[in-house]
Amino acid sequence: MHMDLNLLTALDALLDERSVGGAADRLHLSQPAMSRTLSRIRRATGDEILVRSGREMLPTPYAEQVREEVHQLVTRAQAVLSPNAEVDPAALERTFTLQCNDVVAGALLPRLAPVLAGTAPGVCLRLLGEGATTADELRRGRVDLQISDRAADHADIRSTTLFTDELAAVGRRDLPYDPTGWDGFAALPHVVVSRRGRTRDRIDDLLDERRLRRHVAFTVPTLVLALGAVAAHPMVTVAPAALTEGLLPAALRTYPLPAPTPPVAAVLAWHARHDRDAAHRWLRTLLTTTLTG
Repeated sequence: MHMDLNLLTALDALLDERSVGGAADRLHLSQPAMSRTLSRIRRATGDEILVRSGREMLPTPYAEQVREEVHQLVTRAQAVLSPNAEVDPAALERTFTLQCNDVVAGALLPRLAPVLAGTAPGVCLRLLGEGATTADELRRGRVDLQISDRAADHADIRSTTLFTDELAAVGRRDLPYDPTGWDGFAALPHVVVSRRGRTRDRIDDLLDERRLRRHVAFTVPTLVLALGAVAAHPMVTVAPAALTEGLLPAALRTYPLPAPTPPVAAVLAWHARHDRDAAHRWLRTLLTTTLTG
């Protein structure tokens, strides 16, 4: 039987997205083209694959059964067909998508911009903010690389720790209380950085151990917003010390926390299908040397 192996790629996207429109966007196809491909998959398998339930589409029992096997087949096929030769950055024309938080982006871009302009002018680096999930974005192909504080627990996700950083308090130079002691640290209003709006983090656990509480005046999604707030009023925020140092205006400084805290890791992650992609390997090496050099 003559089989179009592109159907496997489409089936993998459909089962991951559970949406014809989402799979079409992922594979850069029109929605009608993806609908026709789903019809071909249904004829080839004799199964509906996805069935509508209200506003969403749900996989059939057969689709659930073969989902992981299909994903593994597509991943292995991509690895086999990916070139393993070296790449010439000067001749490379490609867009990569990197997902990271604003602290990492703020430290990375000023160092990376002149390097890319000088050695790989045809490369476009598309940065996205952190999402609610990590591995899913890599597995779905929406993101080429991620930098976060932990490695994803999936067999098809590769990762390496770039470096570790220490947490520090950040505030004005004329604070009314000394944030390097627990009493002074707790007495100051706090700005918590949380993309999900959480008011509690590991700092509160340390304060609880000493029967202290802090007043959280603001929660903000990015460090840039936190720095603006603590520059305008005697407050503190907590951030990675080394990554934050280059972002501070003259009015702000870092203070060591009253006690050491577990270091924060910067973990670079990618999907296994990119292992043999020479251009992808080149970018991983560049990001590593840029952030650790």
